[in-house]
Amino acid sequence: MSLPKRFPGREEVAAVRADADALDAGAEGADERRVAGRVLARRDLGKLMFLDLVDRSGRIQLLVRPDDVGEVHLDLGDIVGVSGVATKTRRGEPSIAVRKLELLAKIRAPLPDTFHGITDVEQRYRRRYLDLLMNEDARGVALMRARMVTAVRAYLDGEGFVEVETPILQPRYGGGFAEPFVTHSDHLDQDLYLRIADELYLKRLIVGGLEKVYELSKDFRNENVSYKHSPEFTQVEWYEAYADYRDTMARTEQLVERAAQAAVGTTNVTFRGHDVDLAAPWARVSFVGALEEKGAWSRDEAELRAKLEAVRVDTSQDRTWAQLVDHAYSHFVEPELVQPTFVYDWPIELSPFARTTDDDDTLVERFEAVVCGMEFANAFSELNDSEEQAQRFAMQAAERAAGAAEAEEGDPDFVEAMSYGMPPTGGCGVGIDRLAMVLTGSDAIRDVILFPALRRRP
Repeated sequence: MSLPKRFPGREEVAAVRADADALDAGAEGADERRVAGRVLARRDLGKLMFLDLVDRSGRIQLLVRPDDVGEVHLDLGDIVGVSGVATKTRRGEPSIAVRKLELLAKIRAPLPDTFHGITDVEQRYRRRYLDLLMNEDARGVALMRARMVTAVRAYLDGEGFVEVETPILQPRYGGGFAEPFVTHSDHLDQDLYLRIADELYLKRLIVGGLEKVYELSKDFRNENVSYKHSPEFTQVEWYEAYADYRDTMARTEQLVERAAQAAVGTTNVTFRGHDVDLAAPWARVSFVGALEEKGAWSRDEAELRAKLEAVRVDTSQDRTWAQLVDHAYSHFVEPELVQPTFVYDWPIELSPFARTTDDDDTLVERFEAVVCGMEFANAFSELNDSEEQAQRFAMQAAERAAGAAEAEEGDPDFVEAMSYGMPPTGGCGVGIDRLAMVLTGSDAIRDVILFPALRRRP
């Protein structure tokens, strides 16, 4: 059995293309270059063959003379390694004059149309490897997302945060309003939940004295799929002792600016048909003020329901005041926020882990960051009193009893951890997939997830 062929020490196409681009037309470089990639175009002109070689960094033309390298048996899609010198054709095309060509992997299935690529959107998601292979834009999105994630880590590391790992399988789920996925441990003889958020474990680490922690994590919510929802998604959550939501607003702006510059080289992007500037400072509007401006605010449940129904908002599925006011916000306020905006000071009923404001104990120090009608970050001045946290869980239990199935269940172990004293803390979660949508101008979350969740084939 022969060993698989390798091509160690290769250079990326983009670097060799840059060398060739610097030459005068008709000139050749002095140094041997070694590149490898996939052949995606072929043109035979008598004793000269032109091949387009593609790797993740780009495309370059190969000039192949069969008299020099031997007979060439290649199909589109074959993977080859070549040695040669950088050159520029008389027409000015950066190329490699090939001295040696080696077949590294043979294609066994025909490629899609190399000009149009995969035109069926469903097949693009199901056969992502072909989408990446044939679609330069798809590869670009994947690489931009990678640069964005690297920048997020670098920013938080540079600010003194410690990256940690918390449980994915949890005996209780919490940290968000969502239905969990449930599984069962035979060894432990108990049901476990795929986490819906990292919050409660990260705040345990704040209690433990780590003071500045973050996690870039996969989280899971058993919910509907939409242009901005996926049952498996990625977010970064960070928690910082001795900070509040004002500090966290500034940090969120800085993190997004850094990520934008790293991913696309600018803070000016186009998303959902709008030109957006992600540079600080972002606009700030209060939750109550925004609803009052729309005539859609009241603390009385019956009055709020009447106001919504008067403008033909269907409230039949809203069982509690909290559901009504959340519906009012998502109907009247969120869709109209185009430029990045912090919506701050939320009702306590919608925010079981946030500290109350100094001026109004029915509101909490919470913000959501919204752009083009899509929320992509959520943050609090964290509640740090264990007795009040227990009361909040009791409030959520009442919401569940009234029909709010996604309300928090409560976590006595978390309350116990808080009872040992948690410093004032600012915390934030940023949706990595949604931020990637904004930076890459992608309309659907499935476009920025390499292997999105899909229905089973019929």
